[in-house]
Amino acid sequence: MRLEDVEGLTVGGLLDLVAGHRPEDDALVYVDRGLRYSYTEFKEVVDKCGRALMALGVKKGDHVAVWGQNVPEWVTLQFATGKAGVVLVTINPAYKAQELRYALDQSDAAALFLTEGTQEANFVEILEEAVPDLAAEPGEELMGKGLPHLKHVVLIGDEAATNAPHLMSFESFMEEAEKVSADELAERQNSLSADEVINMQYTSGTTGFPKGVQLTHANIVKNAFFIGECMELGPEDRICIPVPFFHCFGCVLGTLNTVAHEGTMVPVETFDPQVVLEAVHEERCTAVLGVPTMFIAELEHPNYEKYNTSSLRTGIMAGSPCPEEVMKQVVNDMGAEEITIAYGQTESSPVITQTRTDDPIERRVSTVGRALPDVEIKIVDMETGQEVGTGEQGDLYTRGYHVMKGYYKMPEETEEVIDEDGWLHTGDLATIDEDGYVQIMGRVDDMIIRGGENIYPREIEEFLYAHPDISDVQVYGIPDQKYGERVAAAIILKEDASLTEEDVKEYCRENIARYKVPEYVDFVEEYPMTASGKIQKYKLRESAIKQYDLETTDTA
Repeated sequence: MRLEDVEGLTVGGLLDLVAGHRPEDDALVYVDRGLRYSYTEFKEVVDKCGRALMALGVKKGDHVAVWGQNVPEWVTLQFATGKAGVVLVTINPAYKAQELRYALDQSDAAALFLTEGTQEANFVEILEEAVPDLAAEPGEELMGKGLPHLKHVVLIGDEAATNAPHLMSFESFMEEAEKVSADELAERQNSLSADEVINMQYTSGTTGFPKGVQLTHANIVKNAFFIGECMELGPEDRICIPVPFFHCFGCVLGTLNTVAHEGTMVPVETFDPQVVLEAVHEERCTAVLGVPTMFIAELEHPNYEKYNTSSLRTGIMAGSPCPEEVMKQVVNDMGAEEITIAYGQTESSPVITQTRTDDPIERRVSTVGRALPDVEIKIVDMETGQEVGTGEQGDLYTRGYHVMKGYYKMPEETEEVIDEDGWLHTGDLATIDEDGYVQIMGRVDDMIIRGGENIYPREIEEFLYAHPDISDVQVYGIPDQKYGERVAAAIILKEDASLTEEDVKEYCRENIARYKVPEYVDFVEEYPMTASGKIQKYKLRESAIKQYDLETTDTA
């Protein structure tokens, strides 16, 4: 696949192109389900789903929400909405009733597709709490108070008809396709432009209400193409995708990236390190995606040695900085010698920079690579607004085809992050070296300022990762009346390891400046995380404030 092949393509057009090139090759494989679609078979299912969407009365530009794990129907809907010109609104599986209702309301969703839920949450019950006035009889148009756009709810799952008879089953939904012809779908698809919005994802909402990031066909198709080019992907590649589809990591770096390079998607429904290892082993996957904590869980799994991962060549690690020791294990033990690091945010479709397959390990752990082709970046001083020199720190700005259309129905918030010259202000502290490699120091609001000293959590984390008893560590600041902030560390120990708070502090005192030594050390079993695998440091901070009775302390 070449750039000229994907330039100007819609999501649906991309699938059509690849199905024409690779009709008999595997497109989608679910190891645990025994499901295997060739590109011809996958396109047939996608086309049928696109016709079914039209049969529901969903018009071009309407919004359709999907709430669930990495099930096959999710992938089908991603490409079917791309053919029907329907905006796919991705809903976080971790959402509770209030958050779900907010997303359905704010997005003006005309339909909701949901799975039955997870072991931790029953989605049907959460939906009924969020929308208590759902129509009681099958086939009735929904009359959700305050949700005038929501007309249809479709339940994905084998037991859908039994467990929720008042909702339409996915099987019944697909039968609606008979009411719309292939020509009608083709006419709809041919009316689409690559510059139209096709995907909407909600930001994490760590401050204020979540914002709906509007991404176009061109945003995500072109970004997916360049991501795979950095990995040197081709038709022979089989990509294991255990990261969630609702996030760009799953549906752009995962599914779209794979299809844009005519490869095979091998999703994992819900992350489980053993299931990932099984998928790599059985399907001879050549690439695997994940955040660092996922790779750590796979490497430390007690059955790790039972699985053959020698087929791995590349992959993507993203979401948070990769510890050097973990990277060495992924390269040397798992066999993914050409694994890459990617950096970006939802507002940039999402990847801004990425390492390449031939970058040395040192580059992959100390930087997030170079800008993708056709992507501009610069570092700007946060006080003066002027671009800084090589090696100097500031806010990372980016501009290009990958910048979002804007936040849905939030023009003021859009103007706050995209300036009049088209630069997206990421809010990430960064530097660029003479070779164009970017180093991320952390979020502007993650930087710890202790007594006037700027402290970058990444630096302390990298140092502590080298300790033989530490499996993972997160460093953050908590408020202090005297110094403004103090350094805190939340540590996950390796199995059978035993360290005390004083052990950690002494280890730090002997090797790093005293003002960087964590003054609060907590040993934890796990970190609070978003459903996309990002660690929520603000929750660690909130927990520490309560634990150490700092609630009344003012932050300088």
